[in-house]
Amino acid sequence: MRSALLFSLAFGAAFQAGEWALTVVAPPSLDPAAQRIRNLDPGAVADALERAGLRLPPRVHVTLIPESDPRAADTSAWFVGLASGVSDISIFPDRVSSYPYHSLESVMRHEIVHLALNARAGGRTLPRWFHEGVAVSVESGWGVGDRIRLIVAASGGPPLDDVSRLFASGARPDTTQAYLLAAALMDELRRTHGAALPGRVAARVAGGIPFARAFELETGETPAQAASRAWRSYRQWTRWLPLVTSASALWGLILALAFAAFFMRLSKRARRRRQWDEEEGP
Repeated sequence: MRSALLFSLAFGAAFQAGEWALTVVAPPSLDPAAQRIRNLDPGAVADALERAGLRLPPRVHVTLIPESDPRAADTSAWFVGLASGVSDISIFPDRVSSYPYHSLESVMRHEIVHLALNARAGGRTLPRWFHEGVAVSVESGWGVGDRIRLIVAASGGPPLDDVSRLFASGARPDTTQAYLLAAALMDELRRTHGAALPGRVAARVAGGIPFARAFELETGETPAQAASRAWRSYRQWTRWLPLVTSASALWGLILALAFAAFFMRLSKRARRRRQWDEEEGP
């Protein structure tokens, strides 16, 4: 117990940003990563959350875990970050290159969204597709609709049960597909029903209304109907493309896009690192 306390005192750091208190705990080998987390701009995160009808958590405790730690061995390799409750986040910095994350900062923002959703829902359960779709939509601000609306649905869109199944899979390609589909669906939902839809639905759930009913009250349709409508909307953008009749071909297209986006992110990160090196040089 005493050694754990000394570890926390030695490698934990806390600062106040308005009403936001951030604490980062990391071993010496991950101190550079810890400093990057401490430098995260809470104002930008708060603004993105506010647009989604959510609030920045007042306290966030982050634990950075190296791959040599037994906790890493006990966690699936495709897990880059884990949010728990309304204040705790664990991040595996060595895994940041795993899609859909493009930087340590994006992982942090992504997990903060999960905390904000947990808080807004009063600790009640929200579907995985909803959680991840909101997190990707809020944390990155990427134009997911612009990137995949031309290919995400060709002859038909996958039902939400398929997206949930992909999230439950232990295979990274399945998880990649699930993130893309959930993000595409949330992008369409926020565009149609307002950017603050996630917060409105979560608030109803906090009041004791089951998620499916809360979703229907806010959108006028069931989650399955919303998904079906979203895929129809995306198909309007694919009429000039040859019809994709094979489900496996559709999944292949989605996965190819994911890898293309991943390598684009790597290139941007490399350029950013070179810029940092030049700024820190003599």
